[in-house]
Amino acid sequence: MELTYREVYRMNPIQARKRIVHIYQHTQNYCETARKCKTSPQLVRKWVQRYRQYGEQGLHDLPKTPKRQPRKTDPDIEQRVLQLHQKTHYGRQRLARHLAQHGIHLSPNTIRHILRRHAPATSRPRKQRRRFYPAHWAWENHEPFTLIQADVKDIYDKGTLGAERWDHLRKRRLPRYQWTFLESRTRLRLLAFSREMSTLHGMAFVSLAVSWLRLCGVQTEMTLQTDWGEEWGGSNPDKIARLEAEYLRPLGARLGRIPLGRKEYNGRVERSHRTDDEEFYLPCVLSLESVEAFLGAGLGWLYHYNYVRVHSGYGMAGRTPYGCCVALGFEGSEYVGLMPVVLLDDIVLDWSRVGVPAVNDVLTHYIDALKSRKRCWV
Repeated sequence: MELTYREVYRMNPIQARKRIVHIYQHTQNYCETARKCKTSPQLVRKWVQRYRQYGEQGLHDLPKTPKRQPRKTDPDIEQRVLQLHQKTHYGRQRLARHLAQHGIHLSPNTIRHILRRHAPATSRPRKQRRRFYPAHWAWENHEPFTLIQADVKDIYDKGTLGAERWDHLRKRRLPRYQWTFLESRTRLRLLAFSREMSTLHGMAFVSLAVSWLRLCGVQTEMTLQTDWGEEWGGSNPDKIARLEAEYLRPLGARLGRIPLGRKEYNGRVERSHRTDDEEFYLPCVLSLESVEAFLGAGLGWLYHYNYVRVHSGYGMAGRTPYGCCVALGFEGSEYVGLMPVVLLDDIVLDWSRVGVPAVNDVLTHYIDALKSRKRCWV
C-alpha cells in the first residue's frame, strides 16, 4: 500500500514534493497525480510549476517575509537603536524618549521588535521579574507623601565607580555617605551628605527633610520606612520609640521598619541609588575638587532628578517626580523638591554643642548656621 502525500510529508516534506513531481512526470495529468497521492490538484500544480521554474531548490519553503514592507524601519535607524541600547542598556521606553529628542520617533513596541530581531541566537530570554509592591495602600493612595523610603548609600564603592574615582573621592576628602529621602508614590527625593554615619546623623536628616516638606505645604501624616541600621535606631524597640517620640512625632511623622531580609520593601530608593551612580557619580565626580563644589553639584543633580528627568516606572507614565506630584493634586510650594543639599556633620556638631533645637526651629537653626559660615549653595 502506497503512502499518501500527507504521510510522506510528515516524515520528510522535500521528499513528499519530489514524489509528486516524479508521479506527474509519468502521468502528465494534475488530477491523476492528485488521486494517486490523495491530495488536491491545486497542490500538485503548485509544486510542479515551482519545480519547472527553480528546479529542486524550488521544492524548499520560500521565505515568509513579504516582498514589500512599506512600514519597515530603515536599517540605519535600526543600527542606531542597537548602538544606543548597547551603550546605555536603556529599556524600550527610555530609548524611545532619547531618540525622540534627536528627531527619531519610534514607538516602544517598535524598539522592542528591533531588539528581539537582532538578539544573539544563543541568548536566553530574560526571566520575567516578579513585580513586588508590598505597601499597596501607598501606591494606590492619590495623596503623595504618605509613605517615605529612607536609606543611606556608601558613595565610596570602588567596584561601581572604579579605582580612579574612588581615589579622587578619598584624596579630596569628599563626603562618603549619601542620605536619601524618597517619596514612594512619585519618586520625589531629598538628599544630604555626610562624612560619618550615626543615629544622630539619621535623625538630623529626617528632621530636616520632614521640616522642609512641612514648610512647603505638605500636611499629610508620613510613615518613614527604613531598614534596621543603627543610623535609624537599630533593633532596640525602646530606642526606636524614644527617637520617634523626640524627633518625628512632633512633626507628624512616624518611623516604620521593613521586614528583616526583605530589601525589596525599600526597592524604589535602592533603585534610585543605581541611577545616582550611572548618571551623577560616574560622569561628574572627577570634576569635583571641594566639598562646596560637591554639594553644589548635588543640588543640581537633585533639581535634574525631580524636575527634568522623566521616569517610566510603575505609575509614573513618563512624568517627572514633581510633575507626578502635581498630577496627584499637590498644591504646595513648587520648591518642594529643592531642599538645600547640606553636610550633616555640621548639623550634628552644632547639636552636640548647643543641644537639639526645638522641632519648629530645626530649619531656622541650620539656616542661621549657614549664614554664620557664609557657605553658598550654588
